[in-house]
Amino acid sequence: MYPAQLVMPMKAELVDAGFEDLNSPESVDTAVKTSGTHLLVVNSVCGCAAGAARPGVKMAVQGDGKKPSKLSTVFAGFDSEAVAQARKYFAPYPPSSPSIALFKDGKLVHFVERHHIEGRSAQMIAEHLKMVFDEFC
Repeated sequence: MYPAQLVMPMKAELVDAGFEDLNSPESVDTAVKTSGTHLLVVNSVCGCAAGAARPGVKMAVQGDGKKPSKLSTVFAGFDSEAVAQARKYFAPYPPSSPSIALFKDGKLVHFVERHHIEGRSAQMIAEHLKMVFDEFC
């Protein structure tokens, strides 16, 4: 488990951008089962989360264009029960941190695994997500 003083600023990056911090299994269930589109980010302390995932997700949900109706996040290595609950909804994908899931009416419609984030720029992540939003939102 990572210390709070390390995690809290990384959580704040997404919360300050309008993401709901889900920190219990119940909050994950409520968020995922929401009607409409829902972007759920599994946040992490790793370099690809800091350099690509968080900035890319924030870019994707800013400005004009289609966007999910709900934005939320869980933090791997910190909110363990919430992350475990979120991962139940990601089947058939294996656990991956960071990762990005898009749900539509409670069903997983797109998933970005860590290996799709590593080695890519934040701009590339944002452009990919915008194309996904155009299709599903």
